[in-house]
Amino acid sequence: MTPFDLTPTAARRALAGITDVDHLEDEAAIDRYARAIWSGVGEPGDGVAGELVAALGAPEALARAADRALRLDGVSAHDLERARDRWKPRLRAQPIVDALSIAAARGIRLLTPDDPHWPGQVHDLGRHAPLCLWVRGDTAALASLQPSVAIVGARASTGYGDHVAMELAAELTGGGIPVVSGGAYGIDGAAHRAALRVGGRTVALLAGGVEKAYPTGHTRLIDDIADAAAVVSEVPCGSTPTKWRFLQRNRLIAALSDATIVVEAGWRSGSLNTANHALQLGRALGAVPGPVTSPASAGALQLLRSGQAQCITSADDVRELIGLGATASQHPSDGRPATDSATRVRDALSTRSWRDASDVAQRSGMARIEVEGLLGMLQLGGEVERGAGGWRRVAGAAVRGA
Repeated sequence: MTPFDLTPTAARRALAGITDVDHLEDEAAIDRYARAIWSGVGEPGDGVAGELVAALGAPEALARAADRALRLDGVSAHDLERARDRWKPRLRAQPIVDALSIAAARGIRLLTPDDPHWPGQVHDLGRHAPLCLWVRGDTAALASLQPSVAIVGARASTGYGDHVAMELAAELTGGGIPVVSGGAYGIDGAAHRAALRVGGRTVALLAGGVEKAYPTGHTRLIDDIADAAAVVSEVPCGSTPTKWRFLQRNRLIAALSDATIVVEAGWRSGSLNTANHALQLGRALGAVPGPVTSPASAGALQLLRSGQAQCITSADDVRELIGLGATASQHPSDGRPATDSATRVRDALSTRSWRDASDVAQRSGMARIEVEGLLGMLQLGGEVERGAGGWRRVAGAAVRGA
């Protein structure tokens, strides 16, 4: 017995405004409605729900969700019992009515596996794959994520990390490779902003309902992503982000992307969770090396040290990682150092006197956050060193590009 009206008329009425019900057969409309309900009954990645829907279909699975006599091949009676206990408090009609009402009012669309824009790569998650996706923006953006790259990292990122994330995202999306991330502060936000700045495509995966930005400080950014491409979640509108949902959201970021690039990650960073999902799915994994003294790079450095991730220092490294090779935009050196931002930072440094980042920014005429990022890159190349008094050039160091 179920409290939900799963007749064709009820399904079409419920889905009006969030999917094109006029072109759906009755059975397809009921299935889509049942999947929308399931997205609120089970938590993201609920493997028992996935098995049940795969075995019985979403409508029948919903009708028998509370049936204690139900048995399912491959799922123990104990696991089924625990799942029923999880689902029972949520087998109520009003929450999905509210979610669908919000979605219709905000122009949010519901995608299911039979949609032409459904991203088929999420099926690699098996029983933990999403049953449906709630999308704010252009649903076609999800069909364009092959190839695509996830750029993730620390929320408490450094100037160096932000700079690298922005360079990678701008070059990749500017070259037609969409960037996927989680819309969070730090590296996620830097990657999204850079992609938007060059007119590239970027998709944000949220841990709560797509109608409300999280974090709230990224409301404008999330709106801009929805306008340019898509903001996506597997939980219905009105759902709040929780720690579990963040962790499960990470599996979708990894599944949607051909490669995951960890720019910065501390020892306990959620980005390492995304990296682990990528490895389990057989996706390519890259990490950006950072200063060995930076806690924000400890996790990324461990991925490199363990051999689980490939070293990433440029967008061309990422292209090579996903099998596309370097771009034709690289020009051979004419024997002279490039006249770019890095050159301005080099010129603002001394080989004898230590100078802090603010002083270097003032001398170079650049923003401090950009200077900090470039100093980190130059340090990796052995061109500059850091001490208690700030930064200085390494005497006799070879200049990249010279």
